[in-house]
Amino acid sequence: MLEAIREPSCWDSLAKTKKPIVLYGMGNGADSILDVLEQRGIRAQAVFASDGFVRGHSFRGFPVRSYDEVCREFGEFVILLSFAVHHSGMLDRIRELSSIHELYAPDVPVAGDGLFTREYLAQHEAEFDRAYQLLADEQSRKVFLEVLRFKVSGNPAHLFCCQTDKDEAWQLLNPSTQEDFVDLGAYDGDTIRELLAHTGGCYRRILALEPDEKNFRKLTRNTQGFVNIDLLQVAAWDRPATLLLSKRGGRNSRLAQQGEPVRADALDNLANHPVSLLKLDVEGSEARALDGARQTIRRDRPKLYLCAYHRNEDLFALPLQLESISPGYRIFLRHHPYVPAWETNFYCLP
Repeated sequence: MLEAIREPSCWDSLAKTKKPIVLYGMGNGADSILDVLEQRGIRAQAVFASDGFVRGHSFRGFPVRSYDEVCREFGEFVILLSFAVHHSGMLDRIRELSSIHELYAPDVPVAGDGLFTREYLAQHEAEFDRAYQLLADEQSRKVFLEVLRFKVSGNPAHLFCCQTDKDEAWQLLNPSTQEDFVDLGAYDGDTIRELLAHTGGCYRRILALEPDEKNFRKLTRNTQGFVNIDLLQVAAWDRPATLLLSKRGGRNSRLAQQGEPVRADALDNLANHPVSLLKLDVEGSEARALDGARQTIRRDRPKLYLCAYHRNEDLFALPLQLESISPGYRIFLRHHPYVPAWETNFYCLP
């Protein structure tokens, strides 16, 4: 695997550059990136934001400037993209900035510790190789390698060259009008809406879990009037437990060391009916949730939609875990338009 990933580390490139380093964006992503820069003795010199977000803000001691102001002060500089981008207009803007400046989107994990570096890749090379061998088609193998190249280098061009539309993934899943769908990490019902858009609004049964109180209210509101649907304000886990939820808002709430107590349980304890389609998007708890669904997976062999971008190990650990639970799945990997490598998902067919 290392032979196929020849790109230099993003952090090594930043340590060597003579150009000013400028962060584009504020918030949790910028916080994480600044923390890593400080740990590595790399100095950032400015922060800028899109024009509508400047208005006298400051961030971590930096006055937040406009792009034009940064250009006037520094001329040539390195941009660190510090927020997630998925709208087409903003993705086009990132491509434009990449054509003008040296631009990186440093990969910092959504959950877990450590950075995805060449050293990390070397440490887990055997596992990455085994996961690569499980992939079902050429596009999956291309996505796997390009996402690894992105994670090491921070160069978003590796994501742009392998992305496909979400509709293509739904074509792989090929949902029927009689799906028994379980949505682990249902957020506000967005995946339920996607499913119904591909089945003409038809399904047999839906079970949706969402632990965040605010998201759960949205989910309840957005599915009002649905029949044969059960909504549980529960975190997907591998056993019954009370866990702590860090409420960061939106889809970013996740289990943590501090937060509000929430009920958690294994799908095997909650699904008393067959499951034909199972989604897991649980903000870094996918391995625990997958383990908690092992009886259901062995019994029903459902199609799986499994998010693979929250933890450094997800790209190898999750397919290997699925293969150990129920061998023989055809495992497809797709990356949908997003920078960083969020919306990189496994689609698994029995």
